[in-house]
Amino acid sequence: MKTNDFIKALAADTPMRQWPLATAFAAALAVGVAVAIAVFQSRWGVRAGAMESLGTVRFPFKFVVTLALTLPALFAVWRLSRPNGRLGGLSIALLGAPVLLAAGVALELIDVPSELWAERLVGRNSAPCLYLIPLIALGPLAAMTWVLRYGAVTQPRLAALAAGLAAAGIGATLYAAHCTDDSPLFVAPWYTIATAIVCTVSLAIAPRLLRW
Repeated sequence: MKTNDFIKALAADTPMRQWPLATAFAAALAVGVAVAIAVFQSRWGVRAGAMESLGTVRFPFKFVVTLALTLPALFAVWRLSRPNGRLGGLSIALLGAPVLLAAGVALELIDVPSELWAERLVGRNSAPCLYLIPLIALGPLAAMTWVLRYGAVTQPRLAALAAGLAAAGIGATLYAAHCTDDSPLFVAPWYTIATAIVCTVSLAIAPRLLRW
């Protein structure tokens, strides 16, 4: 059987759904983000002086990085939820966040005296970062997994990775509003490790739920 015929057969075998996939995706995203915000606000919330911090460079840069991960990852989930879904140019777009972060680290190393590098690297929130981002990301991860299951996934592991990246991006964006460590030297290792934890959980669970 040719690949195109196989994809058409998968689509034909998909049970009729009550909602179009686009509606299901939008609903899942809304619910996932709402749950993440509720978890975030119930325990931590936006840090004091956040509005004033927006006038700095480092604080808003964190959101540039996290959104550069979240948005293409969400588009990847949307594409991969369909039987003919391919990443295409999103493969390059997903490199945006690490490239931005690497540039931020390089500028930080130039701007900050070397005797302060270790202090900026460790920060004050390294341990909370590793469990709070995954905790906030649980709701979005469940929502993204649901919409992938609702669709017709033909690349379950890649779809699970995209779901993990999207959920981690949402969790990191919210956590960044609370975290008082704004240095790229802090964000690069700790946010990355937290994202890896979310992706590992997604890759361990989601592909089993997405198999035909």
